[in-house]
Amino acid sequence: MSNEESPASAPTDGAASETPTDAPGGPTTETVPRPVVEPTAPRGSFWTRIDRPFVFGFLVTLGGLGAIVLGLALTSLSTVLIYIALALFAALGLDPAVRLLERRGLSRAIAVLVVTLGLIVVFALLLWMVIPIVVDQISSFVRSVPGMVQEFTRSDLYATLERQFGEQFQDLVAEVQKFLSDFGNLATIGGGALKVGASIATGISGTIIVIVLTLYFLASLSGIKASLLRLAPARDRARAGDITDQITDSVGGYVMGMVVLAFFNALLAFLLYFFLGLPFPPLMATVAFCITLIPLVGSVMFWIIGTGIALFTNPIGALVFAIVYLIYMQIEAYVITPRVMNRAISIPGSLVVIGALAGGTLLGLLGALVAVPVTASILIIIKQVWVPRQDARV
Repeated sequence: MSNEESPASAPTDGAASETPTDAPGGPTTETVPRPVVEPTAPRGSFWTRIDRPFVFGFLVTLGGLGAIVLGLALTSLSTVLIYIALALFAALGLDPAVRLLERRGLSRAIAVLVVTLGLIVVFALLLWMVIPIVVDQISSFVRSVPGMVQEFTRSDLYATLERQFGEQFQDLVAEVQKFLSDFGNLATIGGGALKVGASIATGISGTIIVIVLTLYFLASLSGIKASLLRLAPARDRARAGDITDQITDSVGGYVMGMVVLAFFNALLAFLLYFFLGLPFPPLMATVAFCITLIPLVGSVMFWIIGTGIALFTNPIGALVFAIVYLIYMQIEAYVITPRVMNRAISIPGSLVVIGALAGGTLLGLLGALVAVPVTASILIIIKQVWVPRQDARV
């Protein structure tokens, strides 16, 4: 065979895959041709893939306007949302007492009724005992402020401060005495009588709304839980129910623990003011109970307030009050609080501080009150949901 015929007899590499190869004396085999893959054009950016840019832009604008309207609506409903949050918080705090009565054999409705009646009786007795005394002592306090300032100017502490700061301190005390001696100025401290009256009316109506919502939430708490659990997939409802019970138990235990600690603070404040001969023991006990409900800083705030008020009438008594209450704060921090709170809620101290600061910055006093149980709830969700899911990944 000549050299010109050899290329025709030898197939190229591209045709070799499609030409059957027969073994000498063997059967003929057929090969399947390879699929042809068409080259694809490079994908463009997100904006180049939009088919109808006008419709897309309209939907984006509509979504932005909807978000703005929703934000304005939430801002307008902030008071209502605060009432709902307080009522739910109170209902979760009373739920352990209701469940305790349920374990004793009472039905849910009877247990809620007993707890509600007990709460009404306690509040009625508290108002009957405290309000007349508080009103009388507030009036007495306002009338005695100028005399307290004058008595302070005759004390040894005033003489020491006067020697230390000279005429600047004298001018400051004179201005304070002049301001407090004018009852018109005392009225302007609260924004005037009309504003004070409106604030009192708003507070009373808000309290009634919160109480009514609390009773509704307390009576239907089990139904609310069941309805929310039905939103979860059936396979996850048991686990979601367990997590929900842990969260509600933590919040309820935290609320009851804070009430117990606030009661101890109020009792100590009343006893110290009474036995040291300091003015307004019932008023200061009420103030102590309300202020020490604030986590972390409540006790410190009342320590400063109680010492400052006692300083105007009895410097020695103020010193004794400051020392005894400071000792109690240490006992509360290291003995009472771990025994009362750790059964209900257990989170690192650093997260307590961070949560309280964040809650107070976002929502003020309400945020500071709910920051710790919210932080504990987030930790429970992380431990029960997120961590197991991450552990399951290889």
